Amino acid sequence: MIIDCAYYRDGRRQHVEAMSVEDAAASCKAGGFVWLGLFEPSPEELAQVSESFGLHELAVEDAQTFHLRPKVEPYEGNIRLVILRTSRYDEQREEVDFGEVSVFVGPAFVITVRQGVASDLHGARLRLEQRPELLEVGTNSVLWAILDQVVDSYGPVVAELERDIEQVEHTVFAGSVAPTERIYFLRREVTDFYRAVHPLIAVLATIERSARNTELLPYFRDVHDHLVLVNEEVAAQRDLLATVLEANMAVISVEQTKVSVQQNATIEQLTILATVFLPLTFLTGFFGQNFGWLVDHIGAEWDFFVLGIGGLVIPCLALFIWFRRQRAARRQAT
Repeated sequence: MIIDCAYYRDGRRQHVEAMSVEDAAASCKAGGFVWLGLFEPSPEELAQVSESFGLHELAVEDAQTFHLRPKVEPYEGNIRLVILRTSRYDEQREEVDFGEVSVFVGPAFVITVRQGVASDLHGARLRLEQRPELLEVGTNSVLWAILDQVVDSYGPVVAELERDIEQVEHTVFAGSVAPTERIYFLRREVTDFYRAVHPLIAVLATIERSARNTELLPYFRDVHDHLVLVNEEVAAQRDLLATVLEANMAVISVEQTKVSVQQNATIEQLTILATVFLPLTFLTGFFGQNFGWLVDHIGAEWDFFVLGIGGLVIPCLALFIWFRRQRAARRQAT
């Protein structure tokens, strides 16, 4: 759908209401330039715009494709297609929403095709309309305004991601186990954000080299400096998350070791208890047999005490001495 379509000349907007596509295309021949803004247009709307302004079919195809890398492509007629990735942090979901802006820049028109919720450009249009000296420069001033807003929108996203990373980092380095899923999710968010930011540096460098308006060069350089700073911060966040993930795995390993030690101690105690009762089990089983020799020869109380109680005490004493030697050997080894 068409959000706004305005004709600019002599640094001023020439009307209040939005123009139709046909009127905008006709106004391009009268000097000045047109800025047409579209949001998730239908194929029919894009076809109408392409026919009216003479856009290349491959450029229109790119404008309809989501999740492209930031890039700049020149086409015939001195028309450039600049693709930008936008971002916005959703505090409720604690996620980064990404959008996309395709900017067609010609000598007498600028057409923006926005995809996704994080791609509003109304603020860029309002700020530029308050700078008539920049509007007089031409269509490159619109490209600067769009780039400036997109790069400025990266700052709050970096700050929110930094806050989330600090929370996870504090949990891990305090000795607690942080949710591994949360760390992986943050790393994926930062990686996606890096893919939106880093390629834009080369795009800005290309735009600076091809800029013919020397008045705008300081403004493009300013946007480039901000973008480089954001890129460095995002790269540092990605490296930090890798370190946090390794530290979290180490904490998990320590916790698992503690559990294993506790389990081994429990198993050792149960083994000792079972070993102590093993002679008793053997004696009860032996004297419970109904053999003739056993019935005929063992009947006195003395036989019971010697064979029964003695047969239980002697193995227990032998086990006690053996366990004691084992513990002494462990202490010497440590």
